[in-house]
Amino acid sequence: MSPTTMPTPVTTDDLQPATRNLPDRRPILLLISALVILLDRLSKNWIIHRIRPGYDIPIIPGVFRLSHVLNTGAAFSLMENWPPNAVRLGLIAFSVVAAVLVFGLLWRTGRALSPTSIALALILGGALGNLYDRVRFHHVVDFLAVKIYHYNWPDFNVADSCIVIGACLLLLEIFKPQPAASAAS
Repeated sequence: MSPTTMPTPVTTDDLQPATRNLPDRRPILLLISALVILLDRLSKNWIIHRIRPGYDIPIIPGVFRLSHVLNTGAAFSLMENWPPNAVRLGLIAFSVVAAVLVFGLLWRTGRALSPTSIALALILGGALGNLYDRVRFHHVVDFLAVKIYHYNWPDFNVADSCIVIGACLLLLEIFKPQPAASAAS
């Protein structure tokens, strides 16, 4: 086969010509991630300076309160009774890998604003917010406490909330009905 007859490689730009002419929305998505980190830091600093660890302030009596919990475990205080350094280093490693993967996905899908790209931006900001706490303080500050009937939801924070909202957006996208394929194809 001569060099002139070799097929040209297909690029992602060839597969998605509609997105080539759109403005790049990745800076907006990275700004969303940065805002999540900022809101997370500001809210945690507010709690740290106003509520002593182990105490709380009722907002809606019997339903919602602001608390100050130092979470050395994983989500919902899982693994908090394991050896501290093992859990902390494992969670830091997991968070770094997850943040790199989410950033890569965000970079690939972020040329346009979509529920998926916004979800990834929220997840990235939340993951980096909690990662900062684990690296700097060896724990995450959780402060939102909800009780529904007799069930006390584990305390959480802004970063956790953004991760859950992002995950829900991704699930909605996954289960969104797809348009039926045309009969001509």
